[in-house]
Amino acid sequence: MESLSQQLERFSEVLAVSRTTHVRSWDPATVRRALQWARYMRHVYRRFGRHAGIRRALERRLQDRWRREDGSGPATFPGLTSFRALARCDLLLSQRLLGNRALGDAAFRCLLQQLCPGPGVRDAEEETLQDRLALLARRRAAVHLLRSSGFGENSAAQEDPLIQTQAELLLRRLQEVGEAAAEGPRRLLSGLWERLPQSNFLGVIAAALLLPSSPPGPPQKELELKSPKTPGEEGRHELVQWLLGKSDTVATFCHSLPAGLLTSVVGRHPELFPVYLGQLTDWGRQLHYDLQKGVWVGAEARDGPWEELFSRFQSLCQAPSPLKDEVLRALETCKAQDGGFEVPGLSIWTDLLLALGSGA
Repeated sequence: MESLSQQLERFSEVLAVSRTTHVRSWDPATVRRALQWARYMRHVYRRFGRHAGIRRALERRLQDRWRREDGSGPATFPGLTSFRALARCDLLLSQRLLGNRALGDAAFRCLLQQLCPGPGVRDAEEETLQDRLALLARRRAAVHLLRSSGFGENSAAQEDPLIQTQAELLLRRLQEVGEAAAEGPRRLLSGLWERLPQSNFLGVIAAALLLPSSPPGPPQKELELKSPKTPGEEGRHELVQWLLGKSDTVATFCHSLPAGLLTSVVGRHPELFPVYLGQLTDWGRQLHYDLQKGVWVGAEARDGPWEELFSRFQSLCQAPSPLKDEVLRALETCKAQDGGFEVPGLSIWTDLLLALGSGA
């Protein structure tokens, strides 16, 4: 028992070190030994998992080992803090090493070879380590892809295979965290919004909102589903609700993405159309007519130019009905509220309608 406790404590220290800069000194052999040790810990879990007395004793020792010196909680970089964690300690170790930039190139390549040994290489247990890390890989890939790629200004970027892959991974991740906790999707999206390049992230959101729905399955399978929504539909629903609940974020979304892309998004998700239209009308109200230049300009540099506002209304008016009709009705209403002027330069709504070829 004492020997086993010491083994757990020593591996627990290795797990704690895996999140620090000390891994800079690790070579491929160290990585291999650490992973082998982690697999042995999984074996310990399976051997003693049903022995309540042994499990409680080991867990108590682990918790005591990683409690802060002042007793306020776990240490900053804790190792194993529960006996149950032994069942996935190889995943914990791999995840920490994958996210640690201090790990050297040779050690990192060795880690990848260990995690993805290729077809035909079986783990000592009943499943491959590659299979057990599939979920981990998807989660990390989603964040990595969101970080690493930019989103172009052209609306055709939504057809980029990389952008679509990012969008698919985001929807899958939303599904996973949604199954774990009701507030999981919104916490995930808020965390990504704070950490990732915002222009890139908004582009991926737009692409996710435009991904085609999964084809319907056989009727008998549909009856077995607990929810009428597919995983992709659930993820898109969470994205829309998150945008609607974040006024600053949805404003950035409406102003920063290309006109054609936004038209496609609000055409697919009508809940976003009133918000987008409201952003555009607020934008128009910020512009005033410069008599000397003969153009509509913003009071501040941050106010978008007339040309950009017109291009967004033009894109909406090129959409099929009822979207086009709703936009024209909104412009006519704004024109009437502004005095119903027919002379150019007096009302931006009159000028917009004239420019769009539908002025009275």
